[in-house]
Amino acid sequence: MNDSRADSALPVHIVEETPAYWRVVFDNPPLNVVDSAVFEGLQDLLARMDASPDLRVVVFESANPEFYLAHYDMSGRSGSITQTAGPSGLPVPMDTFVRLTRHPVVSIAKIRGRVRGVGSEFVLACDMRFASRENALLGQPEVGAGVTPGGGGTERLPLLTGRGRALEIILGADDFDGDTAERYGWVNRSLPDSELDGFVDTFARRLASFDRRPVEMAKNLVNQVSLPPLDRLLDGRAAFSAALAWPETQQRVAALFKRGMQQEGDLENRFGAHLAGLLDG
Repeated sequence: MNDSRADSALPVHIVEETPAYWRVVFDNPPLNVVDSAVFEGLQDLLARMDASPDLRVVVFESANPEFYLAHYDMSGRSGSITQTAGPSGLPVPMDTFVRLTRHPVVSIAKIRGRVRGVGSEFVLACDMRFASRENALLGQPEVGAGVTPGGGGTERLPLLTGRGRALEIILGADDFDGDTAERYGWVNRSLPDSELDGFVDTFARRLASFDRRPVEMAKNLVNQVSLPPLDRLLDGRAAFSAALAWPETQQRVAALFKRGMQQEGDLENRFGAHLAGLLDG
């Protein structure tokens, strides 16, 4: 097993369990906020995946059991990443998600902790999602923060959950536990926390034992009938960018930072609970 975390300053560490099976660990303390460094790490990962013909499956997990991926960095420090094009020509966040979804390597999100906003959109871009029953919270809180999902949430969720449940998730902007996420189709399965690691590892090693060509072909065939068109994803990104400039959005974002956004504490622990009365008082 080759663990690259000691060699990398980026918050995305690759653990090569075998040539066919890698684990990728998010480690961006204290909350695993999705900032430009996380996207740089994912871009580096995709380049390594492209150059690894023996690779079959990658499992994404978190070093922080309380936060898988908190949400997008709203401080403004990561804004340049949205203006930079990735290898596909798309802005880096969208490029990252689209390339991951279309990649011949199978991607699995092993969710332990909170995953909201662009974090949820990342796991939606993965091929499969498995969540801890006791310790997973998923949310698309953007509408409550004054914006709309911009990384594929409005496009990918309805295909998994159906229209009504997608609207409940997106418009309600609240947190959902692992069991509800499983029932809605947001994740494949919700498993007891004590069983999550073993189940995902066994499943990943099973996939890693298969030949790459049939895996790649089967994934591509499923993609052809199950993915949103690229122009719809671009519409969602444009809507998110436009909403950031709205004065009412700026008021809500300021209120979130005043309450402790991107700091350890109650706001990040119970994000959904804070949104309904955000501007009260």
